[in-house]
Order: sequence, then structure tokens, then C-alpha cells
Amino acid sequence: MANSNQQPVVLYTTRFCPYCVRAKALLNSKDVAYQELAVDSDQGLRREMIQKSKRTSVPQIWIGETHVGGCDELFQLERTGTLDNMLQKQGESI
Repeated sequence: MANSNQQPVVLYTTRFCPYCVRAKALLNSKDVAYQELAVDSDQGLRREMIQKSKRTSVPQIWIGETHVGGCDELFQLERTGTLDNMLQKQGESI
């Protein structure tokens, strides 16, 4: 996927979370650039994540302005074939 045509992707993660590892592996396999915000030792970032997502678990994933949820929701988007469309900027083709 061409990064210039990609929606920004943000993941709040922790280092040893297996779901975070799986979510990043899926995005890496699709050559998706993402910003990873580690909340392991940053309570401010953790509070920000909870405030934005209303969830305490990691990962919490955003594609553009859309809160996807966690790893299970990301994989569900992939299974249903909608992840690639979400990653694409509106009005542009991959």
C-alpha cells in the first residue's frame, strides 16, 4: 500500500502484549505505516488512550479519525475485506 495514499494509523500499545504484536504484524504484512504510542510507562499516554477510546485494554487502534478498537476488531475488518478500504484516503486509489 502506498503510504502517500494511506490514512494515518495510530496504535496505543504495550511492549509485551501479544495482541499488540499480532495487530502490528498484520499492519506490517500490508506495508502499512503506523504511529505506535507505548503506554507501558507513560501514564499520561495511558490516560489519553482511555479518554479517547473509553477502554483500558491494548491495543487501541485508530485509522484516520475512526476508532477501530482492538486487535480482534482489526482482524475482523481484514476478514470482511473492509480494512484496505478504511486504510485508503477518501477519493484516492491505492
